[in-house]
Amino acid sequence: MSVFTYTALSSNGKSVSGTIPANSRSAAIAAVVGKGLTPVRVEEQGKGAKSAAKAQPQATTEDGAPASGRVSQRHVEDFTRELASLLSGGVPLARGLSLLKREAKQPGPKYLWSRVHDDVVEGNSLADSLAQHPKIFSTVYIAMVRAGEAGGFLDVVLNQIAEFRAREQDLKGKVKAAMVYPCVLGFLAVGVLVFLLTFFIPRFSKLFDQFGGQLPVMTQIILKMSNLLVHYGLFVAAGLAILFFFGYRAAKTDSGRRRIERMILGTPALGRVIAHFALVRFTRMLGTLLGAGVPLVTALRTAKEAIGNQTLSDTVAFGMDEVQKGESLARALGSATQLFPASVVEMIAIAEETGRLDKELVRLSIAY
Repeated sequence: MSVFTYTALSSNGKSVSGTIPANSRSAAIAAVVGKGLTPVRVEEQGKGAKSAAKAQPQATTEDGAPASGRVSQRHVEDFTRELASLLSGGVPLARGLSLLKREAKQPGPKYLWSRVHDDVVEGNSLADSLAQHPKIFSTVYIAMVRAGEAGGFLDVVLNQIAEFRAREQDLKGKVKAAMVYPCVLGFLAVGVLVFLLTFFIPRFSKLFDQFGGQLPVMTQIILKMSNLLVHYGLFVAAGLAILFFFGYRAAKTDSGRRRIERMILGTPALGRVIAHFALVRFTRMLGTLLGAGVPLVTALRTAKEAIGNQTLSDTVAFGMDEVQKGESLARALGSATQLFPASVVEMIAIAEETGRLDKELVRLSIAY
C-alpha cells in the first residue's frame, strides 16, 4: 500500500492538505472525496518530480521526435465542443477521448489528447488529467469539469465551457476592434504634434522675433515647448524611456501594480469602463460556475481570478469572507461599490430570493 499526498477544498472553500494510504491513485481520490473534500491534486509520495515534469510535457510525434505543432485555444475550444457532443450522444468518456485523439490532425493536439486519454484509462478523473497541463487548461476550466464529473453532468458543463469561451473571445474581439481607431488616431496626433513643434514652429519663432512685441501666453508656451524638443528632444525621449522602464518594473510588483490599478480606476471615464469590463467577466464566470453546480464559495474563489484587476479582486475577496460567515451574496458584494453598482446588487438580491442566481448573473454580463 502506498501513501498519497493530497490538496483539496473543503465545503467552505478552504484549502486542505494531508496524506492518505491507498492501493492506487484512484482509490486515494475516492478516499479524499469520502471525507467530504473536493480533490485538487493527489500524488504518490516520492513522485512529485515526475508529476511536475508531466505537467509541462514536451510534445513529441509518434516516433519520439519533438512535435512542431502547438495546442492553441482554438484547438481547446474544438476539443471541448466535440467531447461534449460525444458525451451527449451516449459515448463513454474514454472512447470519446480515443476518437478525438484519432481524429486530431496536428501533432500538438494529437499528443495532448493522447496524454489525457491515457490518464483517464489508467483510472484518473478527466479533471485530474487536464490539471496535468496547466498551461493549456485554466483553473476555471478544470474546476468546472471537476464539478461536472462530481454531479454526473459532464456533457452539460463542457457545453457551458464552450459557450463561455466563445462569449469571452467575442467580448475581447469587440473591445480590440473598438480600440483600433482611437489608438491609431492618438498615434497620428502625437506624431503630427511632434512634427509641428520640431519643424514648423521654429520657423515661425524667427518670424515672431522680427515682429517684436509681446506674444500671447499660449503662443509663448508653444514656443518654449518647441525649443525644448528641438534642443533637448533626446533627453526628453530618454526620460520618457526611463519612466516607462521603471513603470514596467513597478507593474511587476504587487504594490506597484495596485498603485497603477488605483490610478487607472480613478481616471474619469476610463476607470468606469475598466470596472464594467471586470464586472462582465466576474458575473459571467460566476453565473457559469454556479450553473455547472460548483459551490458558491468555490465559484467565488475561481471567478475572482477572472476579474483581471487585483484592486477589484480584493473587494470580492472581502465579500467571500462575508459569504463564508453566512451573509447573502448581495449584501457581501454591496460594499464593493466601485465594481457593483446599486442596481446590480439589487438584482442579485432578488435573484437569490427567487433561486435563479446563475441565470441572472449571466443575463447581467450580457446586458453590461
